[in-house]
Amino acid sequence: MHGKRHSKTPKISVAESYRSGRPPGRRPRPAPGAEDCGSGFLGFRAWQRPGRRALAYGGSEGILGTVALFPRREVQMMQNVHLAPETDEDDLYSGYNDYNPTYDTEELENDTAFQQAVRTSHGRRPPDGVARPMTAVRAAGFTKAALRGSAFDPLGQSRGPAPPLEAKNEDSPEEKIRQLEKKVNELVEESCVANGCGDLKLALEKAKDAGRKERVLVRQREQVTTPENINLDLTYSVLFNLASQYSANEMYAEALNTYQVIVKNKMFSNAGRLKVNMGNIYLKQRNYSKAIKFYRMALDQIPSVHKEMRIKIMQNIGVTFIKTGQYSDAINSFEHIMSMAPNLKAGFNLILSYFAVGDQEKMKKAFQKLIAVPLEIDEDDKYISPNDDPHTNLVIEAIKNDHLRQMERERKAMAEKYIMTAAKLIAPVIETSFAVGYDWCVEVVKASQYVELANDLEINKAITYLRQKDFNQAVETLKMFEKKDSRVKSAAATNLSFLYYLENEFAQASSYADLAVNSDRYNPSALTNKGNTVFANGDYEKAAEFYKEALRNDSSCTEALYNIGLTYKKLNRLDEALDCFLKLHAILRNSAQVLYQIAHVYELMEDPNQAIEWLMQLISVVPTDSRALSKLGELYDSEGDKSQAFQYYYESYRYFPSNIEVIEWLGAYYIDTQFCEKAIQYFERASLIQPTQVKWQLMVASCFRRSGNYQKALDTYKDIHRKFPENVECLRFLVRLCTDIGLKEVQEYATKLKRLEKMKEIREQRIKSGRDGSGGSRSKREGSAGSDSGQNCSASSKGERLGARLRALPGTNEPYESSSNKEIDASYVDPLGPQIERPKTAAKKRIDEDDFADEELGDDLLPE
Repeated sequence: MHGKRHSKTPKISVAESYRSGRPPGRRPRPAPGAEDCGSGFLGFRAWQRPGRRALAYGGSEGILGTVALFPRREVQMMQNVHLAPETDEDDLYSGYNDYNPTYDTEELENDTAFQQAVRTSHGRRPPDGVARPMTAVRAAGFTKAALRGSAFDPLGQSRGPAPPLEAKNEDSPEEKIRQLEKKVNELVEESCVANGCGDLKLALEKAKDAGRKERVLVRQREQVTTPENINLDLTYSVLFNLASQYSANEMYAEALNTYQVIVKNKMFSNAGRLKVNMGNIYLKQRNYSKAIKFYRMALDQIPSVHKEMRIKIMQNIGVTFIKTGQYSDAINSFEHIMSMAPNLKAGFNLILSYFAVGDQEKMKKAFQKLIAVPLEIDEDDKYISPNDDPHTNLVIEAIKNDHLRQMERERKAMAEKYIMTAAKLIAPVIETSFAVGYDWCVEVVKASQYVELANDLEINKAITYLRQKDFNQAVETLKMFEKKDSRVKSAAATNLSFLYYLENEFAQASSYADLAVNSDRYNPSALTNKGNTVFANGDYEKAAEFYKEALRNDSSCTEALYNIGLTYKKLNRLDEALDCFLKLHAILRNSAQVLYQIAHVYELMEDPNQAIEWLMQLISVVPTDSRALSKLGELYDSEGDKSQAFQYYYESYRYFPSNIEVIEWLGAYYIDTQFCEKAIQYFERASLIQPTQVKWQLMVASCFRRSGNYQKALDTYKDIHRKFPENVECLRFLVRLCTDIGLKEVQEYATKLKRLEKMKEIREQRIKSGRDGSGGSRSKREGSAGSDSGQNCSASSKGERLGARLRALPGTNEPYESSSNKEIDASYVDPLGPQIERPKTAAKKRIDEDDFADEELGDDLLPE
């Protein structure tokens, strides 16, 4: 169509005139001789008569309006080009005052095409009729006709609000990649936050999820863009966080594999530093050779400009050498650190290394190097107000306990801890005696910036004397502080008070406690010791006051809080005692002493269920405490739960098989359950623990007889008779058994029993005559009371005037005493209760058992 001329000039309809701004009628024909004057990048075509200026500018330089055309549609596009009408004067601004027929609205209502064009959504011509040629860019609207009657609106405010922004296409690959990358970053952040909160499992799950989504992101990005556009920083962050979370969850194999993925990828810069983390994992696994290898590899890959990082790695290497016992290599590492950048940890580790090799002189030099390490903290004078300026005082008050000040305190406390520990370590070995070594350390410390530690070293010297059981030297060392400043004097007096308290010298303890309190009234330890001395003297109310004052000075003084709880128990103020111990339990969660005291208070308050609950907590902390287990058994026994009581008594016996009370209960339990043969081992153990108590051996013999082993029972009774020939119960058992079995020894034992009972009768008469001879109603009352109080009391009173031979025998109660002068009383009552009747085996006639049915066994032979 290029170059083709129209044979007819089409007419311009009213609708087209409305849209294009031209009057209705025929379309203008290009002027003769018009030619294509040029084309730009946008395909702009402008018709121009030779020698005349065109009014329609375009191309890349036009600012009024551009028309982008293609050659094949040239003829159609030419129909929309508006040419300025020619005038003789060639006036570009002529015609502005002419009447424009476009504004003639009288015929618009009758114009069908116009009305239909208005009703359409975009002003298009209806489908029928001649189609209007398409234009690439709409006209700018700068026409002469448009300027008539238009208001000045350079900002275009009359056009109304701007249309809404075009919504993003969420289905596009780029948008999906962007959203997925955002989600990966969020998962990494959530993983780090969970780790910081201590939820290591959740942190690991988030890290794994981030790793999965990051791999999906890489695959999608490879499909859309080139591999060079992959976000390496995100990949590095995901892998590093995953390895860290594996390590935090002690999944060391997975952590090492993840670190290997990062280190082997050459696209990650500075990944060699992660070999330090790998070395740390090998150190936790006690694979020291690999740990040193990776530390050295990391050290080789870190440039020398990162001095602090290299020093830390060398310190790790030195610590690893100490763990492997390679002290010479460790010394080389720490010596290099102390020469390049001295610090407290390296100095202390250097002292440990020299101590391990036993080099005394090097230990002294290393200690001096440790003392010389600068703390790099401000002096305390900075926090003292020099004047009364309120602004300055407010600033000092604000920084007195801020984070920087707390960090300075922690650093100073750490330095003092290292120095004190090192001094206590090397003092006994650097000189001929530990006292001389302490003196050398004290002199070195006095000449340093840690001069306050010299007095603490002296007190530690006294404590060392105490550990060596050299109390005199400890006292002399502590007494040296009596003339020093109040703080040191109070500390020394406190130790002296406690030392004398342990030796039960309460007067001296109280004296030094007073000295400590007078030297420093706000010393909680001194007040606690003073309260202890008052408590020992029985003045519980006053002791409670000292403990309260100690708590007012230092609310974290657990010793005072514990002691005041004991004081309230003594005063029978159980509710207040319980409150104190519960507060202490909130501070010391796993203290066995506190748990026991709470259980004991509940027991005193007659609440066995709560006591059992707290004792259960106690044995969860100390499961091998025999006292706690036996106490649980006792409480369950009082509640009637024999099976639970047996369980805890038996556990107590397993851990401590020498508790007589537990042994006696277990033996009685087996007797009650008719398992006498099992009770024998417990009574035998009791007889080993208390060999002078005949009661346990009699119980063993009775268990043998009750279980049907009569020969063993007879042998046991004979053995008891050899050890305790004056024991009436044993002779009675022997007479009865020999009679039942039909042995010839029955007459011998019967004679001995008769003689022994006669001796007791004579002794009784002597005691009675002695009481009668003393005269007075008091002796008579005592005699009558003694006869009425039972057999145990009479045996106790009669045992006071035994002969020398009887005194040598074990002092046991003798409940069976003869009241007859002529006949032998060979009866006995089994301490284990009535037995099942056995078949008759002897030919002799037995004595009727009904003669002894009224006899009872004394309390000392019955199981409790």
